[in-house]
Amino acid sequence: MDRADVVDQAFRRRLLAGDFPEGEPPSGSLSAPQALAIFRAQCLSRNLDRRARKMQAEGQGFYTIGSSGHEGMAALAAALRPDDMAFLHYRDGAFQTMRSYQVPGVSPTWDMLLSFATAREDPISGGRHKVLGSKALNIPPQTSTIASHLPKAVGAAYSIGLTKRLALADTPLADDSLICCSFGDASANHSTALGAINAASWAAYQSVPMPLLFVCEDNGIGISTRTPRGWIAANFQHKPGLRYMAADGLDLFETYEVAAKAVNHVRRSRKPVFLHLRTVRLYGHAGSDVQQAYLPRDVFEDWEADDPLLHSARLLIAAGVADAADLLSIYTDTEAQCTRVAREVCKRPRLRTADQVMQSLIPPARPAASSNGPSPEARMKAFGADAKMLSTPQPMSRLINWALTDLMLTHPNIVMMGEDVGRKGGVYGVTQKLADRFGADRVIDTLLDEQSILGLAIGMAHNGVLPIPEIQFLAYLHNAEDQLRGEAATLSFFSDGQFTNPMVLRIAGLGYQKGFGGHFHNDNSLAVLRDIPGIILACPSRGDDAAKMLRECLRLAQEEQRVVVFVEPIALYPMRDLHTDKDGGWMAPYPAPDLRIPFGQVGVTGDGPLAIVTYGNGRYLSTKAQNALAAEGIDTRVIDLRWLAPLPEESLIAALEGAQNVLIVDECRRSGNVSEGVMTLLQEKGRWPLARHAAADSFIATGPAFAATMPSADSIADAARALWGRL
Repeated sequence: MDRADVVDQAFRRRLLAGDFPEGEPPSGSLSAPQALAIFRAQCLSRNLDRRARKMQAEGQGFYTIGSSGHEGMAALAAALRPDDMAFLHYRDGAFQTMRSYQVPGVSPTWDMLLSFATAREDPISGGRHKVLGSKALNIPPQTSTIASHLPKAVGAAYSIGLTKRLALADTPLADDSLICCSFGDASANHSTALGAINAASWAAYQSVPMPLLFVCEDNGIGISTRTPRGWIAANFQHKPGLRYMAADGLDLFETYEVAAKAVNHVRRSRKPVFLHLRTVRLYGHAGSDVQQAYLPRDVFEDWEADDPLLHSARLLIAAGVADAADLLSIYTDTEAQCTRVAREVCKRPRLRTADQVMQSLIPPARPAASSNGPSPEARMKAFGADAKMLSTPQPMSRLINWALTDLMLTHPNIVMMGEDVGRKGGVYGVTQKLADRFGADRVIDTLLDEQSILGLAIGMAHNGVLPIPEIQFLAYLHNAEDQLRGEAATLSFFSDGQFTNPMVLRIAGLGYQKGFGGHFHNDNSLAVLRDIPGIILACPSRGDDAAKMLRECLRLAQEEQRVVVFVEPIALYPMRDLHTDKDGGWMAPYPAPDLRIPFGQVGVTGDGPLAIVTYGNGRYLSTKAQNALAAEGIDTRVIDLRWLAPLPEESLIAALEGAQNVLIVDECRRSGNVSEGVMTLLQEKGRWPLARHAAADSFIATGPAFAATMPSADSIADAARALWGRL
C-alpha cells in the first residue's frame, strides 16, 4: 500500500479513537479561530500532496515533492504578514495554503493543482513546472533548488533598508517588512547556504540592517542520508550576529508562539534570526522515491506515528477549539475539494510547443522610467576634474568609469556591488571615484564571496533596485555560476514573466595580461555563459564601444528586465596604441551620453572581400593584422560581434554581404566557445568558404608564454593568408 494511504487511514482511525502522540499541552497566544485556520491549511496541504501522488500514478501529474510532515509551516505563515516576501523550501505547501487564506481572491486548491497538473493556466509557472510560488502571495517561485535561494534572500533583506536610505519611490517591499527564507536540514550544509548565512551574520555583526528570518525545517534526513542528531543546533546556535530560536514544528501552538517572537525580533531589531523547526518526512523524498528501500521500517513508522496532523488534532481538542468529529470533517472536506478540483484541472490544456515553453524566457518589457538626466551643473560636479578630459582620447577603463558615472547620475536606483569596487576602485581602477561620487550605499564593498555578490544583486532586483554587480575575474564566476543558471535566468521562465531580476553583471575577463595571472586571472572561456537560456552576453573591444554598449545593457535591464553579462577584456583596459608606439590608435574620446550601440548590432571596420569575424581582444589583434595584410594587397573587413549570446545573426549576415571568405578568430578555447556558434551559423547559411582560428584547449600560463596558447596578430595574418590562398 502507498504510505500516503497508510498515513491517511491511520489519521482517521486514531483521531476518532483519541489515540494521539504524546506532546505538550496547548499554550501561548494563538487564538481559536487562528488555530482552526492553521489546521485547515494543514489539511489542505496534506490532501494536495495525496492528490498529486494519485495524479502522477494516473499519468495526469508529472513530478511531486511532498510537504507532508512539514505542516507546521502553516503556523509560521500565520505569524508573518502577506507582504513579507517568502523564498520557500520546496516542502512548504502548508505555508502557501495558509498565506492563501490571508489574501482575498486566492484559491489555493485550484492554483496549486493547476501547477501539479502542469496546466497552462497555472498562475505561477504557466504550466512549466510543479512549483510553489504566487505573485499575489509575494512568494517568488522555487523549484528543486538546493539552497541557491538563500543568497538572494540576503539581498532582498538588505534592500529593504537600502531603498529607504536612498529614498527610492514605488519599491515593492514595505519599509518595515522582512524576508522569510526556508530550507531543509540537508540543504543547510550546502556551501551556498553557509555562505548566505555567513553574509547575513557578517552584515548584522556590523549593525547593517538585515531583516531576515532563516527557517530550517529539520526532518533529520536529506534524500537518504541522515542528519546527525543535534547537528543543526550545534552548527548555528552561536553564530555572531545571528539569533537562534527553536520550536517543535509538530506543535502548531508552540510553532506559532516561537515564530511570532522570531518575526517580532526581526521586524523590530532589523537583525536576522535562525528559526530551527523540528519536522518529520512522510512518504519519502520525492516522486517515486520509496524510503522503505533505504530506511529501517521502524524509522519511517516512527515518523508516521508522529504525524503533525495528529498532534494538531490533539492540541485543538485539548484547547477546546473543536472536537474530533469537527476536525475529521475539515479533513474530509479538503480531501473532497482536492478530488473534485483535480478532475477539472486534469482537463485543462497543457503546453505543447517549443514556442509555448519558451514564451517566458524573455521577460515582458516594462515602460521606461521617465528621466531627463542630470543637469549640466550636477554632471560637472560629479565628474570633477575628469570633466576637462571628456573630449580627449582615453583608454577603455576610464571610459567605462565615466559611462558608469553618467548612468548612476541618471538612474538613482542603480547600485553597484562587488569585492573592492568602492574605496579601492577595483583591481584595475575601473570604479575609482564612484564611491566618492555616490556614497557607500550605491557602491558597496562586499565580503569575498561571489555567491553572495550575485545573490545580493538578485535579491535587490526584487525590490526595485537596478543592480550592477562585479565579479573581479572571469574564472571566479565559476564559484557562483548557479546564481545565474539556477536563479537569475530561470525566474522569469518559472514565473511566466511575473517575477524578474534585471541586472548588468560586469566581469573583468579574457586573456593577454602580461604580468598578472595564470589561469584564474586570465581565463579565456565563455562557455558557461553562452549556454544559459535568456541571458545576454556582451563584450566590447574599444573604450567608446564599451561606454555605448554599457548604456544599452542598462536599458535592456531596466526596460526589458533582462539579465545581462558584460565581459570587459582586462588586457584592453589600459590599451592606448594600435600599430606603433604612442600612436594612440586604440583610444577614443568619451561618447555623448545619449549614444548607444543597439543590442545585436555588430561593428565593421573596412569593406574588403576577406572578412574576419571576431570580438574583444580578437578585434584589436585582427585590426593590427588588417594593416599588415593590406600592405600585401589583401583587403579585409573586421567584424566585431560585440553581442556574443544570443549571436547577432541578422546583423552579422548583413555585414558579410559581398565577402568572399570568412575567417573566424576566437581568443577563447576551441571547445565550447563563440567560434563554434559562429561557424555553425555560417555553415548553415552555406555562402562562404570558412576557416577558424581559435585558442588552444588549454589553461593560460604566467610569464613569457602568457599568450602562447591564443591567437596573435601574426597568427591571424597567417590564417588569413592561408584562407585567401596566398601561402
